[in-house]
Amino acid sequence: MSIVAVGINHKTAPVAIREKISFNPDKLSVALQEMLSQVQCKEAAILSTCNRTELYLVAADKYDITQEKVIAWLEHHHNIPASTIIPSLYWHSDQKAVNHMMRVACGLDSLVLGEPQILGQMKQAYSQAKAAGSMALVMDRLFQRTFGVAKQVRTETEIGSSAVSVAFAAVNLAKHIFASLEKAKVLLVGAGETIELVAKHLYENKVGHITVANRTLNRAEDMAKQVGADVITLAQIPQHMADADIVISSTGSTLPLIGKGMVEQALAKRKHRPVFMVDLAVPRDIEEQVSDLEDVFLYTVDDLQSIIAQNMENRRKAAIEAEAIVNHQTSGFMSWLRGLNTQDTVVSYRKQCLSERDILLEKALIQLQGNKAPEAVVAELATKLTNKLMHAPTNAIQTAAQGGELDKIVYLRDVLQIDK
Repeated sequence: MSIVAVGINHKTAPVAIREKISFNPDKLSVALQEMLSQVQCKEAAILSTCNRTELYLVAADKYDITQEKVIAWLEHHHNIPASTIIPSLYWHSDQKAVNHMMRVACGLDSLVLGEPQILGQMKQAYSQAKAAGSMALVMDRLFQRTFGVAKQVRTETEIGSSAVSVAFAAVNLAKHIFASLEKAKVLLVGAGETIELVAKHLYENKVGHITVANRTLNRAEDMAKQVGADVITLAQIPQHMADADIVISSTGSTLPLIGKGMVEQALAKRKHRPVFMVDLAVPRDIEEQVSDLEDVFLYTVDDLQSIIAQNMENRRKAAIEAEAIVNHQTSGFMSWLRGLNTQDTVVSYRKQCLSERDILLEKALIQLQGNKAPEAVVAELATKLTNKLMHAPTNAIQTAAQGGELDKIVYLRDVLQIDK
């Protein structure tokens, strides 16, 4: 039995190459079936994201899957020359393949160390392979173990607890300043990618209300629909400033949009209730002098970058712990895989049965020495031994029946030689 992980990612290929071998989700099932027939693998799954495309394959023998076969299939499926693919491909087999999959799921191989989105993408790859019928015992067990490792890493280390993007850092800082965001009113200035990310983070944290101010309303309205926000023009900011508990700005303006006087007027209307402001723009959107006001907490992109740098260092330290967990779990999975070897399985099963026999036999001998009737001892021994040997198969049949797995029931009847 052999496991292979082959692919390209942000480290090995630019986006111009990555996009050439990405897989359309609607056609993934066909691609998986093609691999089963053309690459000579028994099981297959595909992970395809903006930063990576990886094929996970299981074969009966390590010589069944070759780089030549995989490259030829990719070349044919995506209609691109092999010379375009080969320089960017990496190839991991067996223990290294298992370790790689677990590292990917934990965010240890991501563009942003420890990012959590990749785990959801791997779960989607698992579901798609399941639906396509390209996954069986080994791949299923590997994905399940991989998900367990990712959960363990998230629970036992701090790899995902620190903000490492300016958008997330801004929202995280707001959460520290306000006891709860559920009653907070937010004014977002701009509608670019950074503000869109800020809006999503705020929405996920159930912020009370969001207003988006932008030069053009169309762009702001598209984003606002996703988070249930109101939309205003930049000229309307002074009228809404007093309502905002939090102001986060990121535009391409060459001059400040929010001046000290505008904020002073807003504070007077607010009766000097504090305002948390974050200026993510370069050049600045908020006048530097605003920080002189007593009731304003103003942070710039430089302030957040220092927080992010410290958080990245924290993640790097946590990654060392995560790597140790991954290595341990990789070894555990490989031990299970080796146990699938026919000879090892037979030996293990015989050893288990003989052990149960010896335990029951020892109890029976003690009963005989205690002058218990031999017929009663033998009857009890036969009953207990039969129950022991019937326990696992009975559970397997009941589980298959409850899950409606008729093919497994047929298989078990055949293995257990149940005639009727």
